[in-house]
Amino acid sequence: MKIYLAKPRGFCAGVDRAIEIVELSLKAYGAPIYVRHEIVHSRHVVNSLRQRGAVFVAELDEVPDGATVIFSAHGVAKAVWEVADRRNLKVIDATCPLVIKVHNEVNRDHIQGYELILIGHAGHPEVIGTLGQLPDKFHLVSSVADVERLKVEDRQHLSYVTQTTLSVDECRDIVGALNRRFPGIKGPHQEDICYATQNRQNAVKELAKLVDVILVIGSPNSSNSNRLRELGEYCGIPSYLIDCSADINPEWVRHARGVGITAGASAPEVLVADVVEYLKGFGAAVVEELTVIEEDVEFSLPKELISIQPVAH
Repeated sequence: MKIYLAKPRGFCAGVDRAIEIVELSLKAYGAPIYVRHEIVHSRHVVNSLRQRGAVFVAELDEVPDGATVIFSAHGVAKAVWEVADRRNLKVIDATCPLVIKVHNEVNRDHIQGYELILIGHAGHPEVIGTLGQLPDKFHLVSSVADVERLKVEDRQHLSYVTQTTLSVDECRDIVGALNRRFPGIKGPHQEDICYATQNRQNAVKELAKLVDVILVIGSPNSSNSNRLRELGEYCGIPSYLIDCSADINPEWVRHARGVGITAGASAPEVLVADVVEYLKGFGAAVVEELTVIEEDVEFSLPKELISIQPVAH
């Protein structure tokens, strides 16, 4: 058996930033530090931060007045900011800058008089936060069928944005349907699919040319991890989403000559190493990294934390 490791895989710049924000906040302000929702969709990361004093809450009514609270990488609705302000909470915003970019596009297009459409999955925290920029002024579509059923007030002034962690192929189909039904619809200046999502999907496509099975490391509620698994299947390769090596069914890999491993943008590298060690028990002796593109993106920290950021050497 030969193991191929997709590169890039695992943490993206937005996740690195969000986790560092929690770690530095604990250092600067001491425990407990409250975090609204999971900082990123990784059970492993959340449990690790919880052990260090982070308290994860579903809503702000669980946070004491005047306390410090961090908003997750997925972003929040404007109403959440308003509640935090009324409660005199000290907010540290860990929203991914690429999600903030989408929020800015939404607000700009609304001011310019466009009727707005969001391509995304209902119930996902990022989608809730984006829709919450303009409550009751958004259409959400999740499929081509949704586009066909869509009823709009002004066909001549339509604009769309997308959830950042969608599948590129899935998004393309829906965008195509929007353009067919509403010629002249305005889209974002650049694709809203984030660079990390697209890079990891491109790496899976390359893995699929070399392996018999693909293992995607990521939590079940991680949108981008689920899209990686779906893409592997779309490429014709049996693909499985796992949280860690304990989730692997031995029958998936027992007779495989090549196993591809990737990880969603919220999955730490320690889980990749754990899966590699597990597969060595099946005789895997060769581990090869399949590099599709090198990532060098970094996002700056919130200003209140920059002074306590460790100096790089």
